[in-house]
Order: sequence, then structure tokens, then C-alpha cells
Amino acid sequence: MTPDQTSASGQLACLKYLLAQIHHFDVLPPEIQEKLGAVATQRHFEAGQVIYVEGEPAESIFLIESGWVKATRMSRQGREQALMFLHSNEIFGDIAIFTGSPYPGTVTALEAVDAWVISAEDILNLTRRYPDLAMAVTRRMGERVLHYVELIEDLSLHNVEARVARTLLRNAGLKDGRLIIPRQAWTTFDEMAVRLGTVRDVLSRALSTLENDGLLKVERQEIVLLDPKGLAERSDS
Repeated sequence: MTPDQTSASGQLACLKYLLAQIHHFDVLPPEIQEKLGAVATQRHFEAGQVIYVEGEPAESIFLIESGWVKATRMSRQGREQALMFLHSNEIFGDIAIFTGSPYPGTVTALEAVDAWVISAEDILNLTRRYPDLAMAVTRRMGERVLHYVELIEDLSLHNVEARVARTLLRNAGLKDGRLIIPRQAWTTFDEMAVRLGTVRDVLSRALSTLENDGLLKVERQEIVLLDPKGLAERSDS
């Protein structure tokens, strides 16, 4: 086997491993995985690098191998609203590709990101040929629709304090017997405010209120949920 063949074999193994971690894509037959591997290329993006801009023609979809990105829209007044924060084993750029529209938001790397990129032409051709792949894509997009339904509900029906509580409960996990949300290096109050559709000062007041009421504790590396039941009650306000 030549060095190039060894490299290609290793890349295919990496992509297969990634697909096995992506919900709905994890059950694709080996033949489809190999077809995806034949057209996918690896890309690296540095922290702060813009991957694509809202309104640009949709040319590719991206499968994140490692790192975090954010998808946002910007108002004419310069206010930024987050659409999604995505990390490893997630896909983005797919909605625009399959609706034939420009990219609906700007995607920026929040830290060093490694991703697999597949051109619009290649992914559309493969979904036409392989119903299993088309079904996986459809299910992923259905989950994305449900995410946006929740986002609209949060922004239109709940105040900032409730949005904070809902987001914390949704993303918390157990660590050493504590319910926590790890804070990434890029998780500043400004980024958190963008995610929640508010501004830094309002977010700071909401977190202070919840902390003073004994519901959570904001630490340097994480946010600890002290009273999940109390947070759940606040999340409905």
C-alpha cells in the first residue's frame, strides 16, 4: 500500500468514526460511509475565523470533528442573535443546501475547529442515490426545526431569568455528584448573552438573582446547579 493509500485509508477510518457518533448517521451502511469518505475533505479553522457569512451562496456542509462554532444573525442595528452553538459530532450548513437558499446565518469558530467538508453538489447527488442517507438528513433537519421551535418559545414567551434557567437545565450534566455546566474558554458573559437573546448587564442581573436565591453558583470553570427543582419553577416564568 502506498503512503497516499495509507493516508486515504486513515482518513476514511476517521470519518467513519465521526459518522458513528452522529445521531441518524451512525446507522448508515458501510457503502454510504465510503461514498461520503470519497468526497469529504478535512479543514481546520482557527478560533475567531468566520467559516461562512449570512447570505453567501451555500456551497458546502460541515461535519464537526472537534471544537465549537456559533451560528448567528445580525440585525441592522448591529445586535447579534445566536441561532445555535455546535460542537463535535454536529452538522451545519445543511439547511441551506437542501432548501436551495443562501446560508441563513454567519458561522464562526469559537476555538480551534477541525471539520469534514462536503460540497453541495456531492451531498445532493448522494442523497438522490441513497435513500438511507436522505432519511438520515431528513431526520437531522427535523431535529433542527424542533430546536428553532424551542428558541422561538424561549425568546417570545419567557423572560431572561427563565431563559437562563431553561438553558442551564437543558445543558447540565453530572460530575462528581454535582449537576454542572462546564464553562468553555470562550464562554464569556457576552457570548452567553448572545446565546440567550439579551445583553451582558441583563444576563448578569439574572444570574446574580438566581445565585442569591440559592439556586446556582457561578464558578470560574463551571456553573453549579444547587436547586434544579427551584430552577425548573423559575424556567416557566
